[in-house]
Amino acid sequence: MLQDILQANLFAFFMVFARVGSAVMLIPGFGESFVPPRMRLMIALGISLVVAPLVSAAIPPLPASPVALFLALGGEVVIGLFIGTVARFLFFALQTAGMIMAYQSGLANAFVADPTAAVQGALFSVFLGILGVVVIFESGLHQLLIRAVVDSYGLFAPGHLPPLDDFSNTAARVMADSFDLAMRIAAPFVVVALIFYLGLGLLGRLMPQIQVFFIVLPLQIALGLIVLAVTVVAGMTWFLSTYADEIASIFMLG
Repeated sequence: MLQDILQANLFAFFMVFARVGSAVMLIPGFGESFVPPRMRLMIALGISLVVAPLVSAAIPPLPASPVALFLALGGEVVIGLFIGTVARFLFFALQTAGMIMAYQSGLANAFVADPTAAVQGALFSVFLGILGVVVIFESGLHQLLIRAVVDSYGLFAPGHLPPLDDFSNTAARVMADSFDLAMRIAAPFVVVALIFYLGLGLLGRLMPQIQVFFIVLPLQIALGLIVLAVTVVAGMTWFLSTYADEIASIFMLG
């Protein structure tokens, strides 16, 4: 009897850990490349220990066959990856906006190490990515993702096949919304760059003997930094609002 109880409790814990751990791998802030894997594992284990008693009633009984056991765990992994992927797609809006800003400011080739992705990235993209992680924790939105993981047990019952068609449709819609958000954040740069390039074209026609590109490139970079300083607060506010609304609407958080 005691052995059966221990097996059931271990199975319930690993079912929760499969979903939580998969989500933590991708959730912005927890799933960044600069976070040590052991730290991510400890975070996932800690959250699983807290969540397991809360959702124990929704966990199905221990399957009789190993195949059914692996299918149940695999379904939980897919659901966790879906939650993390949705959050990561929304976070990509900052990096996409940063690339657009860099192109419009003449800094597209100014690459620096991106600690959030462990690759080289454009200067503005890296800056917005790091700032995004900071404001997510500062505003408490990392707790919203943890709540989404907990509330997902009311949407996706453990032990059942995940709705893969709904997952793919939602992921495609979130990616489109992420690109739309990136364009909205970078819109001031696009407008300023359009006016700036129009002025350069007129200057080049009026004074063709002047090498316009070499003369105005420092001005273009300075103008881009000024626009960033003026619009970064509004852009990050817009990002936080859209990020929270998207997560709340997808996972039906009240």
